[in-house]
Amino acid sequence: MKLLVVGSGGREHAIAKKLKNDPKVSMVFCAPGNPGMQTDGIERVAIQESDHQGLISFCQKEAIDWTFVGPEAPLAAGIVDDFEAAGLKAFGPKKAAAKIEGSKDFAKQIMLKNQIPTAKHQTFTEFEAAKAYVIAQGAPIVIKADGLAAGKGVVVAETTGQAIAALSEMLEDNKFGDSGARVVVEEFLAGEEFSLLAFVRNEKVYPMVISQDHKRAYDGDVGPNTGGMGAYSPVPQIPEEMVAQAVTEILEPAALGMIKNGTPFTGILYAGLIATKEGAKVIEFNARFGDPETQVVLPRLTSSLADIITALLQDEEPVLTWSDEATFGVVVAAEGYPGTYEKGMVLPKIANSEVAVYYAGVAEEKNQLVANGGRIFLVEAQGETLSEARQKVYHTLAAADLPKMFYRKDIGAKALK
Repeated sequence: MKLLVVGSGGREHAIAKKLKNDPKVSMVFCAPGNPGMQTDGIERVAIQESDHQGLISFCQKEAIDWTFVGPEAPLAAGIVDDFEAAGLKAFGPKKAAAKIEGSKDFAKQIMLKNQIPTAKHQTFTEFEAAKAYVIAQGAPIVIKADGLAAGKGVVVAETTGQAIAALSEMLEDNKFGDSGARVVVEEFLAGEEFSLLAFVRNEKVYPMVISQDHKRAYDGDVGPNTGGMGAYSPVPQIPEEMVAQAVTEILEPAALGMIKNGTPFTGILYAGLIATKEGAKVIEFNARFGDPETQVVLPRLTSSLADIITALLQDEEPVLTWSDEATFGVVVAAEGYPGTYEKGMVLPKIANSEVAVYYAGVAEEKNQLVANGGRIFLVEAQGETLSEARQKVYHTLAAADLPKMFYRKDIGAKALK
């Protein structure tokens, strides 16, 4: 099989690497990809993810069997619809179904109509009305830009002042453009968060192993929200019964609810969940693999990812098997991320057979990889226990020269208590 992965981040690096290591796959292209992917023999294609026609022409010319769409933006822009209209196979939700991530308000409506447990909320377009609601509810409270904001459109406000400032930035200062022209204000839920992803084909749901992401920038879960600073799997502090309950009370009703809504979903459905005293509740839905969750979930998949996607595209039953090993990953980011940060720092060569490196915000200068984004790369390792995998990653990072870069030192600490 010849396959194309659309996207350029660490998530796409992990997907493309998993596909490339499959004996049935002869070639994996990634568009636009990043220079770090070449370390794993992934072929880059200089076509932007927004250039649907360019990607379609490439697939026709190269006789690509199917395309895997990694990021949310092209899904929200209807790339799958465009591919199908051209007679090509692409794995991911169509534009109407991708709205489950593209609009927080749309997702909340699906949850309400299908009795899916989530935080109580209100949606606003006017600052004064939103401000009055926040004052009436009190803090802590959560402010979310309705649309796509690259993982940065969520503010967990610990005071009403922080909440009002976030509302002002979104509704008055237009910080996130159209994505923040509407905001969802919801109650703060306390508990352990975890990510439950599934392969979905209409009403059929095939869950993956769970993971836990770390969104805050700094140790101790403080600082601004980021796209994710590290992840691990399994998550021993989340009971198996709660995961099973989440599949039957959250994922399966969501898939059926999307059909009833006239927006059937095929692709990766990501449920960001929180373990509350009443059981698992939804914080957010995404319409694609998470980043950095992908980099720790896919290494545990022991059946063929290529076969799973092929089966789903043909409306057949896929086979999913998982390793009992633990996986652990830490993101290295540029100092200042998720705010302003420098670029151009030379990256260390990590030549350690016990870890894998997934590249994201990188460029190539004079045959060297240099930093070119906020989240630069992720180091991942596997072990019989989380503690063993964690030790491999932190030992590797401690030995690396990382000028003007930082990483969290406490990823996975909750799982080891």
